[in-house]
Amino acid sequence: MKFTSRHTAAVVGVTLVAAALTGCTETAAGGGGETAAAEGCAPEDVTLVGQVRNESNPYEASWLDGGDAFAEQVGLTQERLTYDGDSTRQQEQISQLLAGDTDCLVMNILPNGDSDTPPIVEGAEAAGAYLVTQWNKPADLNVTDYDYWLSHLTYNGVESGKQIGDALSEAIGGSGGIVALQGILDTGAAKDRFAGLEESLAANPDVELLDDQTANFSRAEALEVTKTLLTKHGDDIKGIWAANDDMALGALEALQQAGRDDVAVVGIDAVPDALTAIEDGTMTATVSSDGPWQGGIGLAIGYCVATGELAAEDIADEDRAWYAEQFLIEQDNVADFVSPETDEADFACDNLFSRSQGAMS
Repeated sequence: MKFTSRHTAAVVGVTLVAAALTGCTETAAGGGGETAAAEGCAPEDVTLVGQVRNESNPYEASWLDGGDAFAEQVGLTQERLTYDGDSTRQQEQISQLLAGDTDCLVMNILPNGDSDTPPIVEGAEAAGAYLVTQWNKPADLNVTDYDYWLSHLTYNGVESGKQIGDALSEAIGGSGGIVALQGILDTGAAKDRFAGLEESLAANPDVELLDDQTANFSRAEALEVTKTLLTKHGDDIKGIWAANDDMALGALEALQQAGRDDVAVVGIDAVPDALTAIEDGTMTATVSSDGPWQGGIGLAIGYCVATGELAAEDIADEDRAWYAEQFLIEQDNVADFVSPETDEADFACDNLFSRSQGAMS
């Protein structure tokens, strides 16, 4: 199995891109696809925008890097936007985009929280801008009710939360106290990952959750929260479950400052520093959602529709809101993820949904 590197994908020439996209129109059934191809935007007229919270989070920075790589493959540049976890700022940035020329606008967006998604979707729909969202949306907001909201992809957070919970349980010998660092509570990712931890605890009854606190997916906040938890629970803490790697790395820093090397730590995102920590044995496990692939695939879906290579109506319902593949990483397989193989075919119009693990329920 091939998967996209967490490093920026190599730029390929226009000829290679054309070859990669060959046959995309064949996937659009009937005359609708031919009409879309005839009426689509010229590639050079497409505007690509990627928006995440911040670039200080290595995972989100790698997302934007992946968007840059895709943009270069098709001879364009990506506009990189960040909003520092400020929902108001996010909405203002998107409103400014939608107030301009939106005919060939493609947006790949990480909504700050579930409640931030509806106004983004409604704005894009009204403006006729092609939109792909990732991670966060209300459960009752249906992609199939919209024309320009092409797709929403996320990861089975319950599964990943349980995976790292089980890895943590194994690392501490199946018994003992742990603490949990939760992410931004108004996000599906944080809610689902913690639900996965709860499933893991149910399956490992000798592991006790001593405490859980939110650190908002932030390394700096996790450092301070972990210091407080270490003071409160002391040697009873045998493991730390973190809902992302940034928080796991903050916890590792707090442990180092406290002189504790007897605590297992797990996270999610497979950021480079976490992979290094797993390699050297200071961190136990993480889960990769492949940030660069996310940054590229959201733009690729919009680009294929905007240029008429793929008709929006020919995207299957199960590909409008779907779970993408993720990978558990521990010391025995971390080397495979430090320098993984890149496959530009992931972004070909006839291969956009190849990593789907099924429709969101």
